[in-house]
Amino acid sequence: MKNLNIKWIYLFILSIIWGSSFILIKKSLLGLSAFQLGALRTIITGIILLAFGYSKLKSVPKSKWKWLMISGFLGSFFPAFFFAIAETEIDSAVASILNSLVPLNTIIMGFAIFKITSTKRQVLGVIIGFIGTAILILKGSELNPNQNYLYAGFVIASTIMYAANVNIIKRYLQDVKPLAIAAGNYVFIIIPALIVLMFTDFFTSERLDHPDLPMAMVYVTILSVFGTALAKVVFNKLVQISTPVFASSVTYVMPMIALIWGVLDGESFSYIQGLAALLILMGVYLSHRRKT
Repeated sequence: MKNLNIKWIYLFILSIIWGSSFILIKKSLLGLSAFQLGALRTIITGIILLAFGYSKLKSVPKSKWKWLMISGFLGSFFPAFFFAIAETEIDSAVASILNSLVPLNTIIMGFAIFKITSTKRQVLGVIIGFIGTAILILKGSELNPNQNYLYAGFVIASTIMYAANVNIIKRYLQDVKPLAIAAGNYVFIIIPALIVLMFTDFFTSERLDHPDLPMAMVYVTILSVFGTALAKVVFNKLVQISTPVFASSVTYVMPMIALIWGVLDGESFSYIQGLAALLILMGVYLSHRRKT
């Protein structure tokens, strides 16, 4: 019963944090390019996690390090750039909605590759949630006909990588401390991120004199501290105390938070999207309600 309550608390916290991440990405892009944002997000997060979690790395078995590397690139490095690139063309709320494909990919990949079984109720819940997501996407495309939805491919690619990552954590890193997983991920990806940043124009006088750069740095720092560093640790713990499907279902609740931020920032929203959000919540409940 204790774990049952705690995992819902973790899910709620992550929904707020990650649901707010999309608007932070949007605001950061006002003063940064997509590659600069992805690199800075990775570097700042890496510094924080390694500062607090370096001592935990000594407890990681040698056999786990290859999985930490794969987890780092799939769960953190590439998505940090892909979401930034996507939001140069599509709304932050739309990106969050597309991110709801993660649970569906988690079930498919967990069964096909990692041999992790899912119950019929989990599958039904994911399908219902996916229908709600599809309604949100279709309605969003009607409200925003001028957006380039080809860039949605970057989000979809990220959802596949997230699905692989959550299954890797559950299958191969179950006995590794959550902070050690997060810090270990960034051991491998912080240097590549620094290299990417060096090949952008971030250090030029033109970029450093950009009027929106100071606030962009504030937004990317908040995004790194809360939306990445803290959220990674909480998410890794959630995967370990629940199931891959339950942990990935945070992406079903996130769009509602992102939509609220989007509306406050002037993005379009309709009552049909609100009904679709309720359908998503129903899917989350069904996929995780225990048998009586």
